[in-house]
Amino acid sequence: MRPPLPTLGPQPKKSPLGPVIGLSLLLGLCTGGVWWWKHRPASSPSADAGDAPEKAGAEDPAKAGALAATPSSTNPDVPPLAPTTVDPVPATPPPGAVPAVPGELSRATIRVEGPLETAVVAAAGAAVGPALAQVVTRTLVWWVDVPGDIRRGDTLDVLYEVRSNEEPLVHAVRFSSGKTGQTHRAYRFQAASDKNARYYLPSGEELELRLVNSPLDDYEQVTSLLRDGRKHKGVDFKTPVGTPVKAPFTGIVRRKNWGFRFNGNCIDLEEVGGKRRHALFLHLDELPRSLKVGDRIAVGSVLGRTGNSGRSFAPHLHYQLEAANERILDPYENHRTYRRSLPASQRAAFETEMRRQEGLLGATAMAGSGGAGN
Repeated sequence: MRPPLPTLGPQPKKSPLGPVIGLSLLLGLCTGGVWWWKHRPASSPSADAGDAPEKAGAEDPAKAGALAATPSSTNPDVPPLAPTTVDPVPATPPPGAVPAVPGELSRATIRVEGPLETAVVAAAGAAVGPALAQVVTRTLVWWVDVPGDIRRGDTLDVLYEVRSNEEPLVHAVRFSSGKTGQTHRAYRFQAASDKNARYYLPSGEELELRLVNSPLDDYEQVTSLLRDGRKHKGVDFKTPVGTPVKAPFTGIVRRKNWGFRFNGNCIDLEEVGGKRRHALFLHLDELPRSLKVGDRIAVGSVLGRTGNSGRSFAPHLHYQLEAANERILDPYENHRTYRRSLPASQRAAFETEMRRQEGLLGATAMAGSGGAGN
C-alpha cells in the first residue's frame, strides 16, 4: 500500500459546530418519535390487540355477538362491544305479565295486529311463544280457518303451562273473533271415565269433532288438520304407540311400506265399490306378517297399530284420504262427524273446573265482544 502524500501548505482549523448540530438533530428526531408513538391515532394499523374484537365483529356478526358479553381484557375502561344484531322479539314476557315457570300456570293476553305467531311471541316471549302459537292453533281451527280467518284486532287469552323438554300445555283458550263475531271458549278437563284429558266447550261438548268410522276409537288430540295453514295432506292424531288402527271402509290393500324413509310402516287401502277412495295410514308400528297386498279388509277391522316410524317426531297416526284421481280429500268433509258430550255424572266437576280456569283467565281482552261463546 502506497503511503499518503504529504499535505502542502498550512492546515485549516476544524470547527466543533458541525458535530453539535448533527447530534441535536438526532436527539430531536428521537424525541419526536417517542411523542408520536404515545399520541398515535386509535385507527392506526399498528394499534394493539385491543382492536381485535372489533375487527372480528365487523367480519363475523356471530363472533361479535359472543364477544359482546366479555369486556376488553387489554383495557378495562373500554365498555364491551354491542351486539351487531338486535332481536326485536322480547325474550321474556312484557312488563306486567307473569313469567312462565315450569309446572305453574301462566296467562298470555294477545291482541292480533299481524301474523298470529308474532302476536303470541310478543305476549308470551321468544322462549315459549313459537311453540305456544302452534298449540293454540289446534284449538282455533275448530272455530275458524287459520290463518285465513284471523283478523287484525282479534284477541286471545290463553292459560298455559310450560313443561321441560315438551311443548306448552294449554289449559284454557278464550278467542274473540272478528270473523264470527263471537267469543269462543275451550277448557281442558279429564273426565273420570276417560284415559285422556280433552278440550270442552262451555256446553260440555268436546271441542274436537269425531269421525264416524274413524281409524281410531280414541286418541289424545288432533294435532294437524287440512285447514290449519300447514298445507298438510292429512289429519294427525296424537296417540301412544300400539293403538289399534281400523279400516274406515271395506277395501283392498293396494300398497304397504312404500317410501319408508318418510312414511315409515304404511298401508294404502282402496275402497271397494262406491267412490273408490284411498285411505293412507302412515308411521305405523311394524305391520303383521299376515297382512298382504291384495287382502280384503272389512270396515272396522284392525289393520295394524300406531307407531313412530319414518319421518315422525312423536308417536301419532297420519290419516290421509284421496279420491281415485289422487286428489286430497278432507276426512272431516268425507266422514260423518259428531261431538261427544260429557256424561251427566261429570258435568258438576267440569263446571267447577271451568269456573276456576275462567277466573284465572281474568277479564276478557276485548271489551264489548258479543256472543256467549261456543
